[in-house]
Amino acid sequence: MRLDRFLSNLPRHSRADARLLLAGGRVRVDGATVRDGRVEVREFSRIELDDELLQAGKPARYFMLNKPPGVVSATEHAEHRTVLDLLDEPDKHELHIGGRLDLTTSGLLIITNDGLWSRRLTEPRSRLGKVYRVTTEQPITPEYIEVFARGLYFTYEDLTTLPAELEILSSHEALLTLHEGRYHQVKRMFGHFQNKVIGLHRERMGPLQLDPALQPGEYRALHADEIGLI
Repeated sequence: MRLDRFLSNLPRHSRADARLLLAGGRVRVDGATVRDGRVEVREFSRIELDDELLQAGKPARYFMLNKPPGVVSATEHAEHRTVLDLLDEPDKHELHIGGRLDLTTSGLLIITNDGLWSRRLTEPRSRLGKVYRVTTEQPITPEYIEVFARGLYFTYEDLTTLPAELEILSSHEALLTLHEGRYHQVKRMFGHFQNKVIGLHRERMGPLQLDPALQPGEYRALHADEIGLI
C-alpha cells in the first residue's frame, strides 16, 4: 500500500492531511523520514507520526527446510505430519509455504511470512528454475533431453509444458530444471517414456541452494544475502 493511502485510511486523517504530514517531514518509515507518499509500505514496515507509533510492523521471517519424504507440504493435515510440525518457532500459523512438494518428494522447501517475496520466487513468470535430482526405474536416454526441451503436451490441462533442461548424471539419475510447477509434473514427464520416478529431491529454487549441512527434517533461517537474491 502507498504511504499516503495508509495515512488517509486512518480515521482522523484525510488525503489532504496526509499530504501535509508528509510535506512537513513528520512521518518516518523504519526510522527514516519519508516525504514521498508514493512509497510502498507493508505489514513489516514500522510507521511513526511524530512520537506516535502508527504501525509497529513485524519481522519478516524466512526459513529453509530439508523436507523429508512422508511429510505434507501444508500448514495442517488430518493424517500426516506437516512441514510446520518440524519447525520450533513461535506463531507458526503466520507462516506459509513457498513452492510445495509432493508427499514422497524431499528437499528444499521455503517457509516464510512474506507473501510478495515468495511469489517472486515461485511464479513461473519469474523464470527462476527449480532443480530436481530424479532417480528412475528404467534407464534415462538422450532422447529425454530433446523432448523435455521442446515441452510436453498434458491432455488434462490442455497445455504444453515450458521447456525444461535435463542433465543426465548416470543411467538412472538426472538433474531436471523446471520453470513451472504443474501437478506431479516430473513424474508425468518421465511417465511419457513409461519410466517410473522412484526418487525425487529438490536441490535448488532459483538462486537458493539447499544447505548440504541440513539433514532431512532440519531447517535454518535464511541469511540476509540469500533473502536479497530474490
